Amino acid sequence: QVQLVESGGGLVQAGGSLRLSCAADGKIFSINAMGWYRQAPGKQRELVATTISDGRINLADSVKGRFTVSRDNAKNTVDLEMNNLRPEDTAVYYCNAVVRVRIAGPWFNYWGQGTQVTVSS
Repeated sequence: QVQLVESGGGLVQAGGSLRLSCAADGKIFSINAMGWYRQAPGKQRELVATTISDGRINLADSVKGRFTVSRDNAKNTVDLEMNNLRPEDTAVYYCNAVVRVRIAGPWFNYWGQGTQVTVSS
């Protein structure tokens, strides 16, 4: 079983910064994609930033220039540095990882429990 353990989040004023961290723990052979999604009240979950094992990074247009995602493959962790936060960034942020637990095995999609980020105006 694989667990994604998130930390960070909280309440911040507009223009402030927060850092989210996520660690994947358990029986892990390899991780393909690992990153962050968010879901605001009444809205669908959306991609914020994700890293691919080949080094590619995908960032939502709405966070480009403000958020930075970084991944440590040796530690199976991914961090999201969020700067110049806006009220519209308020959401529950979920860590996501696509994991293979054995060589040549299938890929499984895992989610963290979510962490609240609230940006006040």
